[in-house]
Amino acid sequence: MTGLIQSALGGGRALLVGWILPSLINVLVFGFVVVPNLSRFEALGAETGRAAIFGLVATAVLGLVLAALQTPLYRVLEGYLGWPRWLIATRRRHHLARKHLLRNRVDAVTLAGQERAGCLAAADQPVLAALRAHPIISRHLAPDVTKGEVWFALLNERLHRYPLDDRQVAPTQLGNAIRRFEEYGYDRFRLDSQVLWHELNAAAPDSARQQTDDARMSVDFFISLLYGHLIVAGAAIVDLAVGTASRPWLVAVVIAGLLPLTMLWYRLAVVATDEWAGAVRAMVNLARHPLAAALGLTLPQRLEDERAMWRLASGLVDTGFRPGLSALDAYRTAPSEPSAAPTSPPSRSSLPAARSSPAAPAAAADTPRSGGEPAGP
Repeated sequence: MTGLIQSALGGGRALLVGWILPSLINVLVFGFVVVPNLSRFEALGAETGRAAIFGLVATAVLGLVLAALQTPLYRVLEGYLGWPRWLIATRRRHHLARKHLLRNRVDAVTLAGQERAGCLAAADQPVLAALRAHPIISRHLAPDVTKGEVWFALLNERLHRYPLDDRQVAPTQLGNAIRRFEEYGYDRFRLDSQVLWHELNAAAPDSARQQTDDARMSVDFFISLLYGHLIVAGAAIVDLAVGTASRPWLVAVVIAGLLPLTMLWYRLAVVATDEWAGAVRAMVNLARHPLAAALGLTLPQRLEDERAMWRLASGLVDTGFRPGLSALDAYRTAPSEPSAAPTSPPSRSSLPAARSSPAAPAAAADTPRSGGEPAGP
């Protein structure tokens, strides 16, 4: 029994907290409101065994099914699956405009602060004048400055939930919040963390790996609640439509309450990705060196050379060997020799071109692999 408890709280903790616990909440709502005659939740004193069996079986089945389907469930909310092309294009334009407005608002507040402090550079003066002349940015500038440092930090937080590369902007808030840390390794080091995620996870320190699992568990919790609410609300609507509801007024109240709650859980899932992003960032930063050693490579001293090395290594793992990838030999460590910096890094002309990202249809070739795969970072 002790071993089972330790297993549930150890390796199965993410499943238990991220998917089973929210499923229990939804099963209780479903049992008390939608099918009280079947669940017997209202007669716990008389039929405790039947109620307990219904609750345990329904919770386990719902939690395990949602956990097994987590990849497509995430992709729907990220805007990668089940969305028509015209809607994807429309929502991407919306989020691009929103990102650019946040960027301009942050820049305007920063330059205005430098102007008040008397340290605004001459080259930045026409930039600030152009921002003040813009009809939309000027409307936000005065309130943004008046609200102070806390508001400025919140603006920066909202801006940082978007990927740096405009070509990687997704159609939804959750898609962008996840995409910003999926592109981190590639943007900084050309290490495609989507391609090398399992290798990176195996090479990372235990503390970094645990931190990533815990951070993602919070997002899973809200995603599971969201989909569970939709399932319960759908069942309640069917119950009302066929006229089998024992208390129609209560079923209607539950439907009216669950649908707005799904939007709240979505918003909280977006906010919870901040911790997930920090954990993935730490994993990339801390696991690069042990990953290189495990792959038989040596990190170069120059950052530009390291970016070239990871680009080659990511291409080798993702697409297999092809002409040009032999340039990776310059970074390989002889099995009998200690790690040392490579002596002859490959020239830029010898590097193979990176493939395009399916996450952003308009993306150029030099982009990291598409997101929408929550089993990765």
